[in-house]
Amino acid sequence: MSAVAASRAGRFYTSARRHPWVLGKVADWKIPLGPYTPSQIAVAVGGGFLLFKSIAVWSWMGPMPVVAWILAIWAVRRPKIRGRAPAQAALGWLLLAWQPSGGRVAGRAARDRAARPLLGGFTIEETPAPVPSGAAPRRLRRPGGLRRAAASPCTGGRPVSGVQQLLALTEQAGGAR
Repeated sequence: MSAVAASRAGRFYTSARRHPWVLGKVADWKIPLGPYTPSQIAVAVGGGFLLFKSIAVWSWMGPMPVVAWILAIWAVRRPKIRGRAPAQAALGWLLLAWQPSGGRVAGRAARDRAARPLLGGFTIEETPAPVPSGAAPRRLRRPGGLRRAAASPCTGGRPVSGVQQLLALTEQAGGAR
């Protein structure tokens, strides 16, 4: 294998090879029944706080609310909403609701520009008097035997661009016949 081929390496990580973000395993020690996902930790902390604060309300039911709390922790271990974890899906919905309705351009909210009047002006300039049609163009001698006709008066008597020079030469050739 050549050095060029060895330097080109492509790596693809599919969803099967990605490791989910979990908590509860440090070196050789592991939390009982763990590791836990962030969703499980949120349900455990939030549900535990809610159960502790409302013990007077549910104490007559016995252990049923605690069992329901443990089942809720177990139920959120791997749920997916369109292939995403619930926390990521909720964050996506929140960000979608936060987006401006017109979208973004370069990180800023896209807005229509305010209407303003379009002001403009123009100038009318006087053109030089046209050359009478009956008058023959003045012939100029050029070095090398080439001749050309005088250009229109608005260009100062001589052609400015290459196209104008070619046109003048064509007129001269047509007038010489």
